Amino acid sequence: MKKYNVYGIGNALVDMEFEVSPAQLKELQIDKGVMTLVDELRHWDLVDTLKAFPCKKSCGGSAANTMVALSQLGSKGFYSCKVAADETGSFFLEDLLRCGVETNLQHQHREAGITGKCLVFVTPDADRTMNTFLGITGNFSTDELVAEELKNSEYLYIEGYLMPSPTGKEAAIRAREIAEEAGVKTSLSLSDPNMAEFFKEGLLEVIGSGLDFIFANESEVLKLAETDNLADGIEYLKTLTKCFAVTRGGQGSIIFDGEKMLEIAPVSVEAIDTVGAGDMYAGAFLHGITEGMSFAEAGNLASRAAAKIVTRFGPRMETEELQSLLIS
Repeated sequence: MKKYNVYGIGNALVDMEFEVSPAQLKELQIDKGVMTLVDELRHWDLVDTLKAFPCKKSCGGSAANTMVALSQLGSKGFYSCKVAADETGSFFLEDLLRCGVETNLQHQHREAGITGKCLVFVTPDADRTMNTFLGITGNFSTDELVAEELKNSEYLYIEGYLMPSPTGKEAAIRAREIAEEAGVKTSLSLSDPNMAEFFKEGLLEVIGSGLDFIFANESEVLKLAETDNLADGIEYLKTLTKCFAVTRGGQGSIIFDGEKMLEIAPVSVEAIDTVGAGDMYAGAFLHGITEGMSFAEAGNLASRAAAKIVTRFGPRMETEELQSLLIS
């Protein structure tokens, strides 16, 4: 038995979520519906402007959300990341530990700097728009990896958002190598269509000769495969990984278990905020397959969890509510 179900790596960001109108996004000069990296000056300008807006705050970043979800479901996770020795970094560490996720931050000295933030803007159409200031997490590197804990995990989970950082990409490649040498299964989330389109070369370097599992949504698959045909995109994925899951929003998801395609039915809900849906799907799915569920069972759990999370604001739900899905 391994000590951890999943060892995750990704950008540590404190999520700050705001409800806004499309007109307010326009006023703020923010492109709707995408993730945009911003510099320090723009970050402070937005933080100052948004002081009057109600804000929901939590430790986040894509992989962190996934690690919290699987921990809430009862799995054991370890998350390697980088935050600064500032108030926001302390909040991140405390929130992560409160959620039951172990981390390198418990044992490593935190450097001076600014902890990364993801300003998440949710519009009435349930769309999400993100302005991300990476701060010190842009320097995430092999120094933050804890090889012994990675070797003692069933799965490695890599966040695609690491690709814009040269040291982050290097850490992802090294983590995959350590995992392969130790017989740990490898997985990757493509994270965002922009990662698949503009950082494809880096993603392919991380994938190497092939992974055990890739998580992606339909848009990300099409961008990565450079096609407008999902069937062609799926065939391309088969050249990169043994198994995969492709989420399709209201159309459910498609899972390839290495031999056959599984159609996972959608759960009909009224979505008000799609932030964290893919992260929740990955967390629930990884919990399922590392706890002995079949791919179909894990996919159905993931589909129900993702449907639940989009009916409220923020990338998390109460632990009891999430765990209720295990017996429903």
